[in-house]
Amino acid sequence: MKIKISDRILESVEKPSRYTGNEWNSIHKDLDNVLIRFAFCFPDVYEIGMSHLGMRILYHVLNEREDTFCERVFAPWIDTEHKMRENNIPLFTLETHSSVESFDFIGFTLQYEMSYTNIINMLDLSGIPVQKSERTKEHPFVCAGGPCAYNAEPLADFIDFFMLGEGEEIINEVMDVYVSWKGSLEDRQSFLEKISNIEGVYVPEFYNVEYNNDGTIKAITPKEDRYPNKIRKRIIENLDEVSFPEKIIVPFTDIVHNRIMLELFRGCIRGCRFCQAGYIYRPVRERTPEKLLNLAKKLQESTGYEEISLVSLSTSDYSHLRDLCIGLMDEMEAKRVNLSLPSLRVDSFSMELMEKAQKVRKSGLTFAPEAGSQRLRDVINKGVTEEDLLNSASIAFAGGWSTVKLYFMIGLPTETMEDIDGIAELSKKVVDVYMKTPKDKRGKGLNIGVSTSSFVPKPFTPFQWEAQDSIEMLKEKQQHLKEKIKSKYIKYSWHDPNLSFLEAVLARGDRRLGKVLYTAFKKGCKFDSWGEHFKFDSWMEAFDQCGIDPYFYANRKRDFDEIFPWDHIDVGVTKKFLKRENERAYSGETTPNCRVKCTGCGAAVFNGGICK
Repeated sequence: MKIKISDRILESVEKPSRYTGNEWNSIHKDLDNVLIRFAFCFPDVYEIGMSHLGMRILYHVLNEREDTFCERVFAPWIDTEHKMRENNIPLFTLETHSSVESFDFIGFTLQYEMSYTNIINMLDLSGIPVQKSERTKEHPFVCAGGPCAYNAEPLADFIDFFMLGEGEEIINEVMDVYVSWKGSLEDRQSFLEKISNIEGVYVPEFYNVEYNNDGTIKAITPKEDRYPNKIRKRIIENLDEVSFPEKIIVPFTDIVHNRIMLELFRGCIRGCRFCQAGYIYRPVRERTPEKLLNLAKKLQESTGYEEISLVSLSTSDYSHLRDLCIGLMDEMEAKRVNLSLPSLRVDSFSMELMEKAQKVRKSGLTFAPEAGSQRLRDVINKGVTEEDLLNSASIAFAGGWSTVKLYFMIGLPTETMEDIDGIAELSKKVVDVYMKTPKDKRGKGLNIGVSTSSFVPKPFTPFQWEAQDSIEMLKEKQQHLKEKIKSKYIKYSWHDPNLSFLEAVLARGDRRLGKVLYTAFKKGCKFDSWGEHFKFDSWMEAFDQCGIDPYFYANRKRDFDEIFPWDHIDVGVTKKFLKRENERAYSGETTPNCRVKCTGCGAAVFNGGICK
């Protein structure tokens, strides 16, 4: 069913360009020649979803298939949803303005736990049953992937199946099975049966979860022998050979990352003990500089963008970064295209790299020391020193930069108030470095932004056993730091501890949280990561109404032998290795990065014995 949104409605909502479609390089197909229609849903607003590289990649991969049409769907903003419900307009796609209820698949990307109520709201707005148990063969299959899918349990009531790991290959394999199933007279269950043995596919309903009397998990087991005991994530071995878009959609409106994003590599060599991405994306696999230069040229020609961002978990760990930057600047400088280098580590910064990267125009610089003391940086295995940061700041200020952002985390395991004091002291030392820089070299208007997030213990990290600080303790630490920062050049901002608390609950939650999510949705919880719409009291009412203790998930330290809700998922990194890293954290021992010495995490064995 094609949806007609009147000009009257579009004129009455904020940013109508979020809903019109027809952007430059968007894809359109003849529906009479399409066998599969896939609605790719991002559970947040257009500006955020269109900035996500994974969505751009899979939109391209699916639309390369002649038999498949992938269309985009975003969460309508509050005002637009109100108009849609008032006028009985269901959730629709941008490409054809079709109701997603008429599609074969509704696929969500799970980037952040606090988007879960948006997923439920989007399903409700689409008109299909929110609970998977109520869907029939006439309804679309609802699937999901992304980093949060590695603990799929809180969403098990709503999602038919999950695709774990990198999606370029697995999603095509699922579509191939669907083509043969669609022409059959078999029921909905038979399709799920067929895909359950595709590596990386997880169908929650094929697994039983048993609980102990104390609420912990006793066992997670497949209901029948034909389902795998462990679901292995999918990885792409050769990034040069995998499909990457040479054309990307250019929005009519400004978005968060309105630029070309070049993915240098996947994985991370560092092993910061709090960082989930650093473990679930292992092992490291790089694209060659030749491939990247070719992609950059084609993307710039097809979009006209004036900025290229080099993206990865730690950009400066790309082994060909110098050659790539030189090649990109030689190609792009005459076109006035700027080069952005996010995720730089403070121990590998150079004046030469800065000058080449932002020769066209300077932007702010971001460093992430994460902790205020060397002791705590060793605990989290950050691998940088105060000297590294101050040297980098000195180089930056001498090169004309005057805006620097410093990211820290509070509530880390073993943290004390002295570590919090260290954040203020280190920030002041950065100001001092600027003041010592000759006036003829430094830029004007020093601006140091200090931001703290609250530690959230995440699955598949060495800190997955740790307790999160209580909300009260996090607030106390934030207030303490605020009082310690005296400089007028430093602006301090922090994350809402209530939001971090709920993130921890959902990150480590199990299937019992499904009823809480649904209850919170019914109480109006959505866009929870947007401060003005976050309803913490409604969330707590939902927990109470469902008889679920959220502190059991967030503020409880686990024993090493406890079974996690994600223990039947295999990301390649072994639990034995994560335990060892946890023990090393408490003894203050650092672990060298993967290029210095293999630490035996398991990723090499998982990838056929190869780590690059």
